[in-house]
Amino acid sequence: MTHGVRLAILLAAWLAGDLSAVLGEGPSTTPFRPATAGYRYEFPKDHGSHPAYRTEWWYYTGHLQAKNGRTFGFELTFFRRAIPPDEVKTLPSQWSVNHLYLAHFALTDIGGQRFHFSEKLSRAGLGKAGADESRLRIWIDDWHAEASADAAGIHTLGAQDGALALALTLQPAKSLVIHGPDGISRKGPGTGQASHYYSFTRLATTGSLSINGERFDVNGTSWMDHEFGSADLGNDLVGWDWFSIQLADNSELMLYRMRRSNGSSDPASSGTVVSPDGHTRHLSVADIGIEATGAWTSPESKAVYPNKWRLAIPSLDLVLDLVPLLADQELRTSRSAQVTYWEGAVAVSGTKQGRSVKGQGYVELTGYAKRLIQKL
Repeated sequence: MTHGVRLAILLAAWLAGDLSAVLGEGPSTTPFRPATAGYRYEFPKDHGSHPAYRTEWWYYTGHLQAKNGRTFGFELTFFRRAIPPDEVKTLPSQWSVNHLYLAHFALTDIGGQRFHFSEKLSRAGLGKAGADESRLRIWIDDWHAEASADAAGIHTLGAQDGALALALTLQPAKSLVIHGPDGISRKGPGTGQASHYYSFTRLATTGSLSINGERFDVNGTSWMDHEFGSADLGNDLVGWDWFSIQLADNSELMLYRMRRSNGSSDPASSGTVVSPDGHTRHLSVADIGIEATGAWTSPESKAVYPNKWRLAIPSLDLVLDLVPLLADQELRTSRSAQVTYWEGAVAVSGTKQGRSVKGQGYVELTGYAKRLIQKL
């Protein structure tokens, strides 16, 4: 996902050790709750964990600026994956593995033209990792994301790996946004092929980061996604392109394009536009045009990624050009998910209703280094 489909679907397949579940072949026997229409959110409780659903993730990305003018992008992501009860062999031992947790942490040093990333894999039990069900609090070791009990309260993030560190405070500048009609963001035509998905599309951010022992006090703007579900995906999908955009006129845009094996967009691809006053409008695949206008080849994975895009939404009289602030923002997660994907900071410019507009964003690209879903 998209942050809507999300990397967690692929993580789910890897963690389960069985890609056939993700391929959606045959009847589902999952004991977990599907994401279905009519879900009614309750905050701050829904900021927390939902163990009745198999897969869940909390995503933070953002653009930061130091006092000396140096600029950065960041990503901090937590995933939870539940193990079916009949596969948990050691209950009620505290060593039982009933949930697995993963986290990815990345910093894009735009001025230094360097990309740094780190990763973690752990399990619930013995306090190594976990997530609160009543509010936002998730952690793996000393990496964490937490929010106050207020439904629109302040978020705090922290992560450190050697000389790479992040400590941020995020204050929602706009109300959260729920994606998709009737409480679900669809990922396919079948019942349950969906997720519950919401975002804080604009969070005022302050704090500090450290790279190779050099500390920077920073401020900027972040984006947060939270998504949970138990969906299977169709076997014709090879990956997805996801876009989050914050424009200077205080509007935002989220788009995801699920790519079929023939290169077309799956009909479930969609998006949300958020007006400056916080009102939202759902966008269907027919409303969205996404054209890759450049390419970049990873020297490590040899994957060829699109690295420039033109997004068009004719009904909004909106055309945007997106350019990565650094070509190499590829994560190769050999110590956790064993997945290679590109997620990075981009600059945005274009026209909206005939006027020039600028902004910033993040883009996630999966399925380019290796087909997203394949049979074992």
